[in-house]
Amino acid sequence: MDMKRKEWYGKDWGLAARMVLTTGLLILLYIAFLTILSRFLEFFPLLIIAAVFLFAQYYFSDKLVLWSTGARIVSREEYPELHTLIDRLCNSADLPRPRVAIIDTSIPNAFATGRSQKKAVVAVTTGLLSRLNMEELEGVLGHELTHIKNRDVLVITVASFLSTVAWFAMRYAFYSSLFRAGSRDRNAGAILVIFLVSLLVWLVSFLLLRALSRYREFAADRGSAIITGNPSALISALLKISGVMKRIPSEDLRRVEGMNAFFIIPAISGETIMSLFSTHPPLEKRIERLSALERAMEGFRP
Repeated sequence: MDMKRKEWYGKDWGLAARMVLTTGLLILLYIAFLTILSRFLEFFPLLIIAAVFLFAQYYFSDKLVLWSTGARIVSREEYPELHTLIDRLCNSADLPRPRVAIIDTSIPNAFATGRSQKKAVVAVTTGLLSRLNMEELEGVLGHELTHIKNRDVLVITVASFLSTVAWFAMRYAFYSSLFRAGSRDRNAGAILVIFLVSLLVWLVSFLLLRALSRYREFAADRGSAIITGNPSALISALLKISGVMKRIPSEDLRRVEGMNAFFIIPAISGETIMSLFSTHPPLEKRIERLSALERAMEGFRP
C-alpha cells in the first residue's frame, strides 16, 4: 500500500466529526451535571465509588468477558489456521498479537476485549468458524482487531464514567426518599432534584454512549476493510452471520444478549428494541458504507 492510499484511507472525517460531536455533548452534559450536583450533594464519595467500579470492570474486562461467555484460550497447536490468520492481520495492522479464545456455541459471532493492546483477547465461536470461509473470517477478525487498535474498551469506559456516577446518584436519591417517606425533612426537595437531574443525565448519556458505540462499529468496519483490502469479504460475512441469526431460536439468542455490545452483530431475540438504543448500527447502513468504500478503493488500485 503506497503512501497516498494510506493517507486517504486513514481518516473518515465525517465519522470522526460525529464521534467528536458526541463526545463533546457528553462532556457538556457531565459538566452541567457536576455543577448542579455540587449544589445539593457531597458527591466526592460517589466519584470514588464509580471510579472503583469502572476501574475493576476495565482492569478485569478480559477475564470477566471470557468467564461470562464461557470462552477458553486456545493454543496455536489447537487452531493453527486461526492463529496464523491473526498473526498476518496483526502484522498488517501493526498490533501486538492478542490471545485467541474459542466459544463453543452454534451462534456465529466474534468479539475483542482487553484493557490494552498488549492484554487483548480475540474470541470467535465455533459456529462462526464452521460457517465462514477464510476471506470472510479474515474480514471479521480485521473488524475485531480494529477495536483493539482503536482502544475501544478504554474509550467507552472513560466515556461512561460520569454516567455511572449519575446512576449511583439516582439510586442514592431514590433510597433516601424511601427512608424519609412521610417526614417533613427540609432536604426532601433537594433529594427530589438530585433524583430527577441524575435520571435525566443518565438517560441522555445512555443515548449518547449508544450513539458513540455505533460510530465505533462503523470505524471498526472501515478498519477491517483497510487492513484486509477486501470490504466485500466483510459484507459477505455480515450478511451470512445475520442470516444465520434469524434462524436461531429466540431462547438461545436471549442467553447471549448481554454480550451484544461486544459481538460483531448483536444477538437480538426480537424482544429487544429500537435502533436508537442499539450498540450497533443497522446492517443495511454498514453494508452501504462498506460498499462505498469498496468502490473508492477500486479507484485507487493500480
